[in-house]
Amino acid sequence: MVNSEARQGTQQRRAADLATASTVVRAYVALTVATVAALVVMSAVAPRLATADAWGHAVIVVIFAILLPLRMRAARKGSTRALRAVTIMAVAVLVVNVVEAALPHGFPGWMRIEMVVTALLMALLAGLLTGRIRR
Repeated sequence: MVNSEARQGTQQRRAADLATASTVVRAYVALTVATVAALVVMSAVAPRLATADAWGHAVIVVIFAILLPLRMRAARKGSTRALRAVTIMAVAVLVVNVVEAALPHGFPGWMRIEMVVTALLMALLAGLLTGRIRR
């Protein structure tokens, strides 16, 4: 009886963490859409702020913005493989964005800010999914 109650409590916390993680993924997708929109606008009005490196970064970001929600949906349905995949992707995106943001002269200032925000979102996502952060 006690074990089943404890298990149910753990499952409820896990479901709440996954719901919060889904919100973080949606925030990442929104940030990605805003980043691509900003690049499109800047390409027309301020091309020096829409560099080839910035576009290359945006392409990779868009790929993850497609993959993360798909795997997150499967994770919420109970797939442990999808949960692991989302966690690995979050950590990879976190590390890449921190490294890219630190590179001198690699990206325009506005994109470095976007990278730091993305890294913070991915750190939150990884923390939620590994149980290191409780909502």
